[in-house]
Amino acid sequence: MYTREDLEAKLLPELKEIAASLGLKKYQSMKKNDLVEQILGGPGAAVPKNEEAPREENQADGGSKRKRTRVASEPVRVGTSHIEKNKIVKDTDALSFPNDPVEIDPPQVAEPDLFSMSDDTEETEDLNEVAEEEAGAESEEENGENEEDENEEMAVPAEVPAVETPVVKAEAETPARPEGQSSKKQVNKQNKNQNNPAKQNQGQAQGGNEQNQQPREHNPQKQQQGQNQQSRQHQNQNNPNQNNPNQNQNASKESFEPYLFNDVIETEGVLEIMPDGYGFLRSSDYNYLSSPDDVYVSQSQIKLFGLRTGDTIVGTIRPPKENEKYFPLIKIKEINGLDSARIRDRVPFDYLTPLFPYEKLKITGHKGEALSTRIVDLVAPIGKGQRGLIVAQPKTGKTMLLKEIANAIAANHPEVYLIILLIDERPEEVTDMERSVNAEVIASTFDEPAERHVRIANIVLEKAKRLVECGHDVVILLDSITRLARAHNTVSPASGKVLSGGVDSNALHKPKKFFGAARKIEDGGSLTILATALTDTGSKMDEVIFEEFKGTGSMELQLDRKIANRRIFPAIDILSSSTRRDDLLVSKDFLSRTYLLRNHLGDMTSVEAMDFLRTQMNRTSSNEEFLYSMNN
Repeated sequence: MYTREDLEAKLLPELKEIAASLGLKKYQSMKKNDLVEQILGGPGAAVPKNEEAPREENQADGGSKRKRTRVASEPVRVGTSHIEKNKIVKDTDALSFPNDPVEIDPPQVAEPDLFSMSDDTEETEDLNEVAEEEAGAESEEENGENEEDENEEMAVPAEVPAVETPVVKAEAETPARPEGQSSKKQVNKQNKNQNNPAKQNQGQAQGGNEQNQQPREHNPQKQQQGQNQQSRQHQNQNNPNQNNPNQNQNASKESFEPYLFNDVIETEGVLEIMPDGYGFLRSSDYNYLSSPDDVYVSQSQIKLFGLRTGDTIVGTIRPPKENEKYFPLIKIKEINGLDSARIRDRVPFDYLTPLFPYEKLKITGHKGEALSTRIVDLVAPIGKGQRGLIVAQPKTGKTMLLKEIANAIAANHPEVYLIILLIDERPEEVTDMERSVNAEVIASTFDEPAERHVRIANIVLEKAKRLVECGHDVVILLDSITRLARAHNTVSPASGKVLSGGVDSNALHKPKKFFGAARKIEDGGSLTILATALTDTGSKMDEVIFEEFKGTGSMELQLDRKIANRRIFPAIDILSSSTRRDDLLVSKDFLSRTYLLRNHLGDMTSVEAMDFLRTQMNRTSSNEEFLYSMNN
């Protein structure tokens, strides 16, 4: 029938098919040599080797003694999961063993997925095969384990990696299956061994001991748990950001950080505080009135830095968010040209000590010098902190005189902050002043309401006060204070007391406060105001306003209409123009020579005096040269 050589040359699945055709029992759990003996009908054909010894031992003991399998006292580490100590102990007393072994049909194994063949899945398949084959012969193995198996169970190490768990050969334990599936499994195992030479060498080293060892117990649930733990570790290695979900959010924020406009847009404006406590930065482009470009300043920032109306603030802003109308101020860099920390200790303007002006403003000797500025410097010198009043009739050239003085101050004193405030003036004069003077021009033309005149004048005055508190020198050229007083008279509520010309008794208080703010601060800055006052306009109100301001100024410059009618400019009335305490501004020699000049011009009329002085000064290049030439 079959010879031993023919059977040994065949594979294990072919031998199992032959055993099935012969009607043999228990052939699925046999090894190849036992299966050959079973087919040939040899002496070991009745019972497999691994089951014969336990049965004889049980018969010798008379069935009185039943063994318990032991589990290692220390927890066994499978993969990364820990199995608690003595968690599973199988009791053979609670099991009933049949006299004859039960034949179990081979389970159907699903085909492996060729697209997801990894080392982890192949190891899982090997473990599942072992578990399936042990399920068929579990009753016989538990009843027939000898002392050698117990010693081997006690010798299990404390930590056993899932990859290195000893597994018996698949040829001896794999159930019968179609040849196509077995060939696929062999090809996959060959590829696995080729990819992992370390595992192949390890398998060869263990191959000699596997034939002498009995098949050990394997818990499929524990093995599957270890494989799941290993797959989680593999996923964590592939996704290092899984344990730190905030890292992805931070990375996304960092990626959008360059597109934020914080600390990018810088602005500058003058603060105006509202009655509710918050404020806005007004722009000089809109004459410090409300505009769409205003920047919102919170109440907390105003309290933190001690800000007040009129502070010039430089800071950064951000774009408005949803439901926000204005750009908010997020960071303050400078306040009035100084660091924000120094602003908190400043003394308010009303508590500063005023002095007579003792530092002269030089309005001569610059490029483009005009004769009018030389005459003003000779007749009525201007100092830092001067409160000057230019009394002028219509068409006497007061606006041109202010323009020449402004150009001289801007050229000779770059440290001075120069503001030209035009109230109730013609629009073309505003444009001409903006284009011809290097200064800040704030204007409210005659077609604007009186409320706007008053509001612009107030915020300009507050800005000048804040700059003086910080030690700056400020010059305001106002044209004209008469029209500003008219605007205040229109806006102010009626008090019931009306002066001659229809002027309310309380209407002139704020214009006086504006004009009286000019002063020289002790050990500090200065505020110089040169304002024009209109006379001989035919209005009784203008005469009353002029009389109210006549004695308040420390410098007065009179313009004469008769001189202007002769087309002699500047039309200055020399004998009527003077400066209080001019001895603090010029030297004694210069002052004595000016006294001699006044004595010489005292016998002349205003027209003759101006004509003579203009002719003599055109021959010299400076006032000092002119005064020294008077001896000849």
